[in-house]
Amino acid sequence: MSPVCGQSLVIRADASTEVGTGHVMRCLALAQAWQHAGGQAVFLMVPGAPLLEDRLKLEGTEVVPLLAKPGSREDAAQTAKLAQKVCASWVVVDGYKFSGDYQRIIKNSGQCLLAVDDYGHADHYYADFVLNQNLHACEFLYRNRELYTRLLLGTSFVLLRREFQKWQGWRRETPEVAHRLLVTLGGGDPNNVSHLVIQSLQQMRLHGLEALVVVGGSNPHYEELEAATRRSSVPISLQRDITNMPELMAWADVAISGGGATCWELAFMGLPSLVITLADNQHSIAQRLQSVGLAINLGWFERLSPSETRQAIQRLVESAKIREEMTKQGRQCVDGKGAFRVAGALTQALESVCGSFT
Repeated sequence: MSPVCGQSLVIRADASTEVGTGHVMRCLALAQAWQHAGGQAVFLMVPGAPLLEDRLKLEGTEVVPLLAKPGSREDAAQTAKLAQKVCASWVVVDGYKFSGDYQRIIKNSGQCLLAVDDYGHADHYYADFVLNQNLHACEFLYRNRELYTRLLLGTSFVLLRREFQKWQGWRRETPEVAHRLLVTLGGGDPNNVSHLVIQSLQQMRLHGLEALVVVGGSNPHYEELEAATRRSSVPISLQRDITNMPELMAWADVAISGGGATCWELAFMGLPSLVITLADNQHSIAQRLQSVGLAINLGWFERLSPSETRQAIQRLVESAKIREEMTKQGRQCVDGKGAFRVAGALTQALESVCGSFT
């Protein structure tokens, strides 16, 4: 990919207890790929996730506070104004509040626009590119789009952060019985599904079992979870705002995850997983993951009991054959190069439309 020579990427994405951190974290992967080619990245986001904002700044990106209602015309106007101020090459929007009207405002301001999407939420797409990195991504979801809108669909475009890159080619060993469990249910987990999983683990009778529960800084239930892990007869460690997720995934034999972007990190690391649907936009993802043998879909969190969850965990930890097949499927599905492919597509589009920029 040719260098972008200092050109800026303006990224409009939010993180909170309600929406989690997935939109921002996958955009961070794109920002890192853009930086790798010589560019700069600026995040425009709703204030309120200070630990995540600190992480973004440590990654060399600038963070600007949004001064408008998310998804509003004022939001679009501030985004366009910031893009003009920093002479942005592209505006990237990731979230479910960025409607067709929002996209049209950005385009009318003269900006190139990439919309990161999961299920075709907008009534119309005016973006130059639409990226959907999921297995169920298809052109039909974006039938209401401009003639110029190009689609980047499927897992070859999965956005993985640079800390995963050094694990290219790593081979996972599959033990006869799994003993190390990683629980990661989103940066916010407002419904405290992590506690349900902890209750499930406490019911298990497996010698040598140990678990690690990872939560984000915006998780409102941290103290309750901390108390639950202290009471547990099973060794359970609780960690918050970790930056070494690939190492934790390499340590684990099995993961219990939500149906968001973390699923693709698990697939890349070849980590067999049980997926719990935490939000509407995760339903199709979880179904397709099971249909291709990448994960076991436990369904909606509201319908799960600790007993049912324990039984599902027990079946997976005791079946080396199932786990071995999941590992194989995961590494075939996600090769870890998606962020560079997307950054390359943006660069090539600029060169073809605007001429070579230096």
